[in-house]
Amino acid sequence: MSRRRLLPVLLPLLVAGLAGCSLPPWVPLIGKSTPKPAVAAAPAPPPPAPAAPDPVTPQRLPDSQAVMDRVICVVNNDAITLYELDEAEAHYVYENKPEAMGDDARRQLRDRLLETIIENRIQLQQAEREKITVEDAEVQEQLTDIMKKVNAPTAKDFENVLKQQGLTLDSVKKRIRDQILVQRVTRRKVALRISVTEQEIDAYIANNREKLETGLKFEARHILFLPEAGQGEDGWEAARKKAEQVYGQVKEGKDFATLAKEYSEDPTGKDGGSLGTLKRGELTPEIEAAILSLQPGESSPPIRSAMGYHLFHLDSKETLSGEALAQARSQIRDILYREKYDARLKEWLTDIRQRSLIDIRL
Repeated sequence: MSRRRLLPVLLPLLVAGLAGCSLPPWVPLIGKSTPKPAVAAAPAPPPPAPAAPDPVTPQRLPDSQAVMDRVICVVNNDAITLYELDEAEAHYVYENKPEAMGDDARRQLRDRLLETIIENRIQLQQAEREKITVEDAEVQEQLTDIMKKVNAPTAKDFENVLKQQGLTLDSVKKRIRDQILVQRVTRRKVALRISVTEQEIDAYIANNREKLETGLKFEARHILFLPEAGQGEDGWEAARKKAEQVYGQVKEGKDFATLAKEYSEDPTGKDGGSLGTLKRGELTPEIEAAILSLQPGESSPPIRSAMGYHLFHLDSKETLSGEALAQARSQIRDILYREKYDARLKEWLTDIRQRSLIDIRL
């Protein structure tokens, strides 16, 4: 595979090689990965609304020493250069391929990118204060994985691939190291300080049981009594009386399926009134609620619908128990953890930013 053919796959493979790290996805060599609770950092800025139909073509970053040295922001005593912002924008365009942007939209994008760079820089400074370190061997391990995936057998081959994108091996190593540092500091300051209790999971289930049970299956039968056409309310009353009479036989213990075959005015009557296997959410809320209020083997009194009067019988129903409940609890734990993580991360980032001196000169 030629180096030119390697370029389109380099950034996505770098994503896989650096999975689990916490720099925002627009940072060079970092793709769109789903953040994990224990390792996520500041969220990536959303792409701006397109302003024109022509696609944006990523531009090669300028090599001017003046651009590289121009300081556009100082975070405490740490400088951010215009080159870093240009680099971030170039890779954002490469990965997201937005349509052409007007001057205002591009300015807004660059403002958001700069804010994310600042936030990341503050986290790195916090990692330094916490004396968090990364071994060279850890960086090399990540780098070796990436080189294998782009079929670059030697460092020289990999450098040549990077050079065609205006990058250097040293800059890639630095970004890998920064990712690991951010991952570790957010783990220490955020992930390790939150937990989800069983009581919180129980409360979530109690408050969201109906939503959680959506999709669970049940089997039911019915007997339908239609009002006589043209009789108005008299026709409906006659249908109700029939339903009451048959319900009396149900209460006496007569087989529901047999009664359905004899009395139901619905085509399902020939099948003993079977509605088949249903999923929660498929029937109208009123009818479904009436059926699911029954225990398996129970039958309902007459219930009026737009069609007529029904008697319902519940054969079986799945409940949120056993393996289904265990899976639900696991998912709920993840949901609650994510909520707590996001809240704690936002609180921590706000705190360390407020304690930082930030001078934007752009």
